[in-house]
Amino acid sequence: MADPIDVAGLLDAVGSRLRALRTRRDFTLTELSERTGISVSTLSRLESGDRRASLDLLLPIATVFDVSLDALVGAETSGDPRVHGTPITRHGRTWVALSRHGEGATAFKVTLPAVPAKYRVEQRVHSGYDWFFVVSGRVRLALGDDEHIIEAGEAVEFDTLVPHGTSSAGPGPAEIIHLMSRAGERVHLRDV
Repeated sequence: MADPIDVAGLLDAVGSRLRALRTRRDFTLTELSERTGISVSTLSRLESGDRRASLDLLLPIATVFDVSLDALVGAETSGDPRVHGTPITRHGRTWVALSRHGEGATAFKVTLPAVPAKYRVEQRVHSGYDWFFVVSGRVRLALGDDEHIIEAGEAVEFDTLVPHGTSSAGPGPAEIIHLMSRAGERVHLRDV
């Protein structure tokens, strides 16, 4: 017979786990409050252990951070190795997490929509490195003053301190596997 679950112990550890996750993801309490609808005061008390975690607090936090409730409370995993990424659409692109959020890079499948041939690729700069592999279609990579057409089956890696941006090179959408650091994830997936 398995040992009983120490529910009180798991709930007592939520605050420090939540604070670590929030700071690792580079969120302020105010940003997390805006995304979850939970007051800054309640989040602060939850992190300090002055407020007991409850399902109505943990669900919106887990959704924002795209982690399971098990990960927030430190429960043992079920042993299921599958990643159940929820599609996120930003600026017409669809992102699906292919890895669990860990300390290093995160993998995403990204669908780049078809765009007009004269489309100007918006470039951004952030710390870190990006890597992507073109699964299907063709990708236009603007890297500083240069543009490259990356074909299906090709991969690229670059320093993200160089201004960069991507779009489908047409005529249809393109699909890529994208590995990026936390800084890259923040820039590409959050409204900065």
